[in-house]
Amino acid sequence: MGQLTIAIDGPAASGKSTVAAALAARLGYLYLDTGVMYRAVTWAALERGVPINDEAAISRLAESLLIEVKAASAQDGRQYDVLADGVDITWQIREAEVNRQVSPVSAYRGVRLALTEQQRRIADGGGVIVVGRDIGTVVLPKAEVKIYLDATVEERARRRHLENVSRGLASEYEEVLADLQRRDYIDSTRQEAPLSVAEGATVIDSTHMTVDEVVARIVELIGESGGRGRARGRKRACRTRR
Repeated sequence: MGQLTIAIDGPAASGKSTVAAALAARLGYLYLDTGVMYRAVTWAALERGVPINDEAAISRLAESLLIEVKAASAQDGRQYDVLADGVDITWQIREAEVNRQVSPVSAYRGVRLALTEQQRRIADGGGVIVVGRDIGTVVLPKAEVKIYLDATVEERARRRHLENVSRGLASEYEEVLADLQRRDYIDSTRQEAPLSVAEGATVIDSTHMTVDEVVARIVELIGESGGRGRARGRKRACRTRR
């Protein structure tokens, strides 16, 4: 087996991004967090005054917005650069208002269609770790390795709260917990590509695991799948436009 396609799904704040970044560094693979694409659309809608409840307008925005995901250009804790129409919005897409609005945006069929097409193109050829909520179920159902990374909502809220505090953001644990519970409900009950465990996926509960332990477990699964292929440490930029 050559370069693998690895799909990692799971709820918000389950550690998908941190694990995928560490795994990508270990394997020399491209790391693509598809969630940043939905966050970029949400940020652009808020910035441009497009009503979040206007599905048609949000879908048109997703079709036209130029999104780029590149290797990190600054040592400020970022795992990558995210640009929307040339503007660096890496940290803006993590703001509280984007957190509150991204779930309904990501539930829109037009938005998902516009971004799914690009995600598949980027993953074509393997050597990539793709993270999201419907990667193994919808975007890349034929991925050689599928992971569903989970944790209790309380642990996920604790992690997100500590992340906010470390970045100097105002954060209340109870508010973060309520927001994650709301997002879990929206993500798991939406009509278009609801969050669920993909067929053939391995569920990893990271509640009591370190990042290194989760990465080690996934490496074991890669070995069990028969995959020994490795991308040759290349750095690729993801440029998406519908």
